[in-house]
Amino acid sequence: MHQPYKVMHGKPYPSGSKFNSKGVNFSIFSRHAEQVELLLFESADCDEPFQTITLQEEVNRTFFSWHVYVSHLPAGVWYVWRMDGPSHTRDSGFRFEKEKHLLDPWACAVSQKRWDRKVACKPGDNSRTAMRSMVVDDSYNWEGDVPLAVRSEKTILYELHVGGFTRHASSNVTHPGTFSGLIEKIPYLQQLGITHVELLPVMAFDEQDVPSNTFDLGLRNYWGYSTHSFFSPHPGYCVTPEQGTHVQEFRDLVKAFHKAGIGVIMDVVFNHTSEAGADGPVISFRGIGGKSFYHLDPNDKSILRDYTGCGNTVNANHPLVARFIISCLEYWVRDMHIDGFRFDLASAMARGENGEVLQDPPVLWGIELSEQLIKTKLIAEAWDAAGLYQVGSFPGYRWAEWNGRYRDIVRQFVRGDKGLLSELATRISGSSDLYEYQGRLPINSINFVTCHDGFTLYDLFSYNQKHNEANGEDNRDGCNNNLSYNSGVEGDTDNVAIAALRRKQAKNVFAILLLSQGVPMLLAGDELLHSQQGNNNGYCQNNELSWIDWTLAQKNADNLRFVQLMIALRKRHPTIMRRRFLTGRSSDGKSRADIVWHGKELDKPLWSDPDARLLAFTLASTEHEEPDLHIVMNMSDEAAIIDLPQIKARAWCLALDTTLSSPSDIIPRMEQKALKSNAYLVGAKAVVVFENNHV
Repeated sequence: MHQPYKVMHGKPYPSGSKFNSKGVNFSIFSRHAEQVELLLFESADCDEPFQTITLQEEVNRTFFSWHVYVSHLPAGVWYVWRMDGPSHTRDSGFRFEKEKHLLDPWACAVSQKRWDRKVACKPGDNSRTAMRSMVVDDSYNWEGDVPLAVRSEKTILYELHVGGFTRHASSNVTHPGTFSGLIEKIPYLQQLGITHVELLPVMAFDEQDVPSNTFDLGLRNYWGYSTHSFFSPHPGYCVTPEQGTHVQEFRDLVKAFHKAGIGVIMDVVFNHTSEAGADGPVISFRGIGGKSFYHLDPNDKSILRDYTGCGNTVNANHPLVARFIISCLEYWVRDMHIDGFRFDLASAMARGENGEVLQDPPVLWGIELSEQLIKTKLIAEAWDAAGLYQVGSFPGYRWAEWNGRYRDIVRQFVRGDKGLLSELATRISGSSDLYEYQGRLPINSINFVTCHDGFTLYDLFSYNQKHNEANGEDNRDGCNNNLSYNSGVEGDTDNVAIAALRRKQAKNVFAILLLSQGVPMLLAGDELLHSQQGNNNGYCQNNELSWIDWTLAQKNADNLRFVQLMIALRKRHPTIMRRRFLTGRSSDGKSRADIVWHGKELDKPLWSDPDARLLAFTLASTEHEEPDLHIVMNMSDEAAIIDLPQIKARAWCLALDTTLSSPSDIIPRMEQKALKSNAYLVGAKAVVVFENNHV
């Protein structure tokens, strides 16, 4: 048995639990709490606290912060809070429950070992099934590590799921599905050539947050868009979470990636929390005083407004909530060395306290202007689930955006839709129509064709319809507008021609994506032709349907090679990675135009032809030793003979042709040979690229 630790009044700042050699300071914000208790535990799963500390308002409260200092308390102790306050009514909006065990919102390590979401949704005591927070010793040897400084125009993003990337038995890592397992895959990512990983949510989330029918099938929240602890790495991705090693294991991951020259971007979810709607669980914010933290219906404050499709919406522009969010982001950059963030449903954060859309949302500008975040990459999913769509108009200047219009136009073009050439040209040139008028740049556009949400790339050309029956929602979930084409047969097929077409279409997408101005993002597994069997909403599929099967690296080695060399081609061409928009003119009035558009004939783009599906263009080099590029994208069903422009003292070489079999489909620079003719037959459904050499 522990002897009771000596207790002193403590300090209101910093929030959370702060350990030093003399003890631990605890501080938590609650404006309306009337009774506050701190419970200390020896482990994450013991039944009873070894000490319960009742805070006194006269000595343990400063304005809205409740605080206490526990002398000589060691790191490694687990704890929860209990609070009581005004009753839950239509008028108050509170959800105080004096028996509920509450997580510390600022906790840097949490345990879900005993967690039962259903119990937390019901009134009354959940002490035997609650999550717990841990006091963490923050010391760590970074060995000189700092966040990377990679210019945005040179960035190549790779969106991956920490668990699913190594969970499959074929991954051959020591600790599958963990931060440690991902470290073992760094050599693969280096060989692929990407510059940054974009990790699906790694802040601690509720794996039990799924619909009841889905839960009853044994399925759980896999993607992680159900955050409850914004300062804690997810315990499910740790090797020894019961020892509270969350922070160390995540720092080991970041440090290892930085040593390999790869940046780490976190997908973060500040638009809603895992506490869901009115019938959701009491985990932390709701039991501390959710009136400030969530959007409430003004006429009935027991109802939470929902702009996210998840039952609640974080009241991000409330001053205290905005400070919480910005402090959290600064923590991950300052203390965890993160290189950037992608904000899920970021437009929900543009709403004011009454749900109105703000022209200048304080929280978004606060993030953009934070001195600690000034070199941090900021990426917005610039829409929410209530109809607010801000692609091209997201508040701020430094924010990049997931360009949904780029995704849609490339999908339509590659599947063979007609009359898209003008918009396609705009999209692959950096979407100047969306960004230039605001003084923004091509790097504000995150170009992607697939992401975690939707079909994988191979499924995009294998299915006309979603097939989500395994999710337990009668195929009602997931997007219905996939802009896909099954290439002639729905799903798996033994038809050799259809299989070959699907593989070629995948290469076409990779080529277009990596030849586009802006920042490209690839979905992990697409380079291996990973399939989810037509499921376009694998949020609950923590199994082999979603996991990366590493045997595909051998089975589809030709596609993997194509992507590796396509990334290498992009990296050796600054002309594809421009920071400023193309103009169609020379920069100095003397050199060649930066871009010239063509159709089947040189200098004759088919802008006004409603049936045209061929676009060609010549990109002038930006550096003396850099080759020019001539690119042809032909998504018609017929081959076409095209002429290459004649450029003085330069000879064209074939760099890639997606109609050719590997290894002829893409040719390393040193192996290219000059063409004997200035005419070339471009096959149907093909992308062809030429580089030129000085002669």
